[in-house]
Amino acid sequence: MNDISFAILPETLSDALAIERLHERTFGPGRYAKSAYRLREQVPHGLDVSFTARIGTLLVGSVRLSPVRIGETKALLLGPLTVEPVFRERGVGQALIERALQEARAKGHRLVILVGDEPYYGKCGFKRVPPGRAVMPGPVDPGRLLVAELVDGAFEGVSGSIRPD
Repeated sequence: MNDISFAILPETLSDALAIERLHERTFGPGRYAKSAYRLREQVPHGLDVSFTARIGTLLVGSVRLSPVRIGETKALLLGPLTVEPVFRERGVGQALIERALQEARAKGHRLVILVGDEPYYGKCGFKRVPPGRAVMPGPVDPGRLLVAELVDGAFEGVSGSIRPD
């Protein structure tokens, strides 16, 4: 079903309004109550590791990475990841994740954490955080707290509260 051609491009400051409107359409006002969203409100995302998906000039998707710490260890928080509903299940979201992880790795980042569905994010190397190893500031289903090591063994010995960096 990858019958569309899209480009993955670095996010720019001029994308902010279009991305916010995309978030409004896809997540609605309930997004502000989610623990991951509340955490992201406390720290600006990194433009150098955040990307958009476009078909021509039309923005159809976005992924952002924000700096956090897990205990004393630096990490990135992935999200929000969003794709216009009509363009879902066509590889746009996976392409956005893969590009963001590739760029984060190239820039020397070692860990990425998120709250999401393991069957979806597992395709990009995310695994469940072992119980009690990392704690979000607010209610989160522990089975949805996932981590990806950008460097083998980067999550060994890491534990603690997740907070903005």
